[in-house]
Amino acid sequence: MPHVLPPLPYPYEALEPHIDSQTMKLHHDLHHKAYVDGLNAAEDKLAAARASGDFAAVKALSRELAFHGSGHFLHCIFWSNLAPAGKGGGGQPAGDLLAQINKDFGSFEAFQKQFSAAATTVEGNGWCILVWQGPPGLSKLEILTSEKHQVNTQWTTDPILVIDVWEHAYYLKYQNRRAEYVKAFWNVVNWSDVTARLVKSKK
Repeated sequence: MPHVLPPLPYPYEALEPHIDSQTMKLHHDLHHKAYVDGLNAAEDKLAAARASGDFAAVKALSRELAFHGSGHFLHCIFWSNLAPAGKGGGGQPAGDLLAQINKDFGSFEAFQKQFSAAATTVEGNGWCILVWQGPPGLSKLEILTSEKHQVNTQWTTDPILVIDVWEHAYYLKYQNRRAEYVKAFWNVVNWSDVTARLVKSKK
């Protein structure tokens, strides 16, 4: 089955004034859709290559698969990680998630400062990602950055909170002021979704 663009779990304007509706519409309907279309095209071409036995283009197609697939799946997490401010978004986490953050970062404030600094300083385009490290003896939360979302992956991790810092995610409202966008992001983080992802990753 081909991959499809999932609908946003809220209206385009739901995250205002922190993330504007025009950016949300362009980001979801155009940028995310382009990843979905590119992923489907790469999979179709790879299927054709397998059928014909002609694998001359497999290197380029594998790159296309990684680029568009990573873009698609990270955006799916990103939309779910967000919620309208005061209606599920913003504030601080609670319960197991907060306890794990305090254990691994010392405090929520220390975690937030490290995440914000990492997101603000990713060179070029990319993502900042809170991940759960799963291997026995290494189980903990960790903050990673990815300048290109298809590379520098740690295969033992599950992403549970992501922020898109490609310019298309914030430029209409914040222009080159990425730090202001990252600060606004905290007002719309859906901690219930992040908690659910952590619980699932720990199983």
